[in-house]
Amino acid sequence: MGVFSGHWPSESELDKIRNKVAELSGRDAQEVRLVISPYRICPLGAHIDHQATYLLAFESANDLVVCPTENIEYDRLIENEYLGLKNGILDQSAILLSSYGCLTFMNCKTIEHKLIHPPEVQNNHEGERGNAYKILLAFSGLKQALTTSPGYNRRVVECQEAAKVLLQASGNEELEPVLSNVKPEDFEVHKSKLEANLVKRAEHYFSENERVLKGLDAWASGNLKEFGDLITASGLSSIQNYECGCEPLIQLYEVLLRAPGVLGARFSGAGFRGCCLAFVEADRAEEAASFVKNEYFKLQPNLASHLNQGPAVLICDASDSARMISNTFSQLD
Repeated sequence: MGVFSGHWPSESELDKIRNKVAELSGRDAQEVRLVISPYRICPLGAHIDHQATYLLAFESANDLVVCPTENIEYDRLIENEYLGLKNGILDQSAILLSSYGCLTFMNCKTIEHKLIHPPEVQNNHEGERGNAYKILLAFSGLKQALTTSPGYNRRVVECQEAAKVLLQASGNEELEPVLSNVKPEDFEVHKSKLEANLVKRAEHYFSENERVLKGLDAWASGNLKEFGDLITASGLSSIQNYECGCEPLIQLYEVLLRAPGVLGARFSGAGFRGCCLAFVEADRAEEAASFVKNEYFKLQPNLASHLNQGPAVLICDASDSARMISNTFSQLD
């Protein structure tokens, strides 16, 4: 799909999409329903769409009403058992549970979540805080799916191996070998029993948990600089400790950190393909986007030359969760 004219597609733009879907599927356009992802506009191949939004579309088409927590689990089953991807529930939780202006805190062990409001909660989407920052989404040009790369699943297995050793060493071998069952103090006491690569995986896990908790406090207190620093530290640990990513994504991450007004940056996912994101001062977002386009082209001219330069770096706002925004159809002239 092309870039929409505004933050959300207009009815006429939605109608064009409905007509095209109807033409391709042989269905009446009145029967076509659309789900718009909270990520809004995505360059082709950016891989920031998600099965969670497709589930909403299928459920709506079949007049099914399913609560977000059920859909989160359904999506996990699709990815774990059908796609063979050993991921958890974080992505779909962010897509299905988020709320405008809030930080979504998800406990992936207990499957509980809460929304962290900024200090001044605005009554509309035009408040001052909404203009304090933007989110840059920069596409690397790499389109390889996670299911074709062994790196992602290998990291999950390594975390399980680390958890097994640590649980045995601490006398808790009866527990499921996942790092969420390991106490941070047990990791510190027994990490010498781990192989070097497993120490790094566990270090990333435990330090990431600490960053999340600090991030909640930073967001709630309005300290955007500290919040951005924690995002950057997360990105660095992903590279150094979790050892994920690839050269183009790492270079893109480093370019973002040098861009004017950027408060923090990291991979948008595992870093094996797709995008990096950055938290940026709103009044410098355009300048930062231009800087990233130019500097990334110098480092990866082949990849960058194949990008549509319009949406190669997107300036985004935070949004509400994925949801049905239109069930109506207006006939185009």
